[in-house]
Amino acid sequence: MANSDGVHERAAVPEDLSRFFVERANAGNVDGLVALYTPDAVLAGPGGQVATGSEEIRQVYERLLADRPKFTPGQQRPALRNGDLALTSTRLVDGGATAEVARRQPDGTWLWVLDEPNVLA
Repeated sequence: MANSDGVHERAAVPEDLSRFFVERANAGNVDGLVALYTPDAVLAGPGGQVATGSEEIRQVYERLLADRPKFTPGQQRPALRNGDLALTSTRLVDGGATAEVARRQPDGTWLWVLDEPNVLA
């Protein structure tokens, strides 16, 4: 979540990102969701749509959270790391799965650069 200054907790390890996603989505925190991504990140959307960059990703999450859906944490897989990159993935409770690529930032924290929230669709 965000502290009193509006600053969101940063991911110390790649696996933090999925947990932060569920917490922030359930709180309706669009800014917090956008903060999980690099400014040039790419997010796959329904029907083959692709959101590139913070503003397009913000629009996706504004639409997604408009009806206040509830997100349930899935079974997160251990991140597969290679240097400053990590592949994160989660098996969802509905049988779906996610796949994301995170990049270590200069301050040592992690942000997603690629996000496919439904690899089985």
